[in-house]
Amino acid sequence: MKIFIDSGDLAEIKEAQSMGLIDGVTTNPSLLAKAGKSTRDAITEIAEVVDGPISAEVIGVKADEILREGRELAAIHKNVVVKVPLIEEGLKAVRVFTNEGIRTNVTLCFSPSQALLAAKAGASYISPFVGRVDDISGDGIELVGQIVQIYRTYGFETQVLAASIRHPLHFVQAAMLGAHVSTLPLKVIKQLLKHPLTESGLEQFLADAKKIPTGSARS
Repeated sequence: MKIFIDSGDLAEIKEAQSMGLIDGVTTNPSLLAKAGKSTRDAITEIAEVVDGPISAEVIGVKADEILREGRELAAIHKNVVVKVPLIEEGLKAVRVFTNEGIRTNVTLCFSPSQALLAAKAGASYISPFVGRVDDISGDGIELVGQIVQIYRTYGFETQVLAASIRHPLHFVQAAMLGAHVSTLPLKVIKQLLKHPLTESGLEQFLADAKKIPTGSARS
């Protein structure tokens, strides 16, 4: 499973990239607003750090607006994937983008039926929001599994991008179900590394290392 970082913060992206873990980046208007940079500047800088798909989201809700914004975003860099909301006008635009060779990430997916329609429209990625489904007492991971099963059954090429990942268990469950990608904030990426036995084992090794005699023995 590929790992994308969900961030518009260049420092966070560089930190994650330095670990050799990152295959791509997802952004949204909220994340870029926190970064305090224009979308063009932020995406350009990110593309210099990560050589992989970079999702940049449109803000229009009419097909013509989405198409205009999406084309402008796609022109920033070859790695840009246009992020489109899962609404009727969005799917109209996705079909046009697909015909034009522009990759899309259809976002704000909360049901299998939505995911099926996005795949039929030609979406490159579908983003089910795991944590947000859990927030309303649903099962976000079950949603991921349903989408994976539907896509496998009908041979859709759309990749399942598990989004709104809140903790390591979400990540592991998405991987076990066959999600192609998970996008994670830096905090969760770091949590994936944590295990008390790793920490205690390292402490013991370091303590024992201090007991090793130094220098060479003389005969």
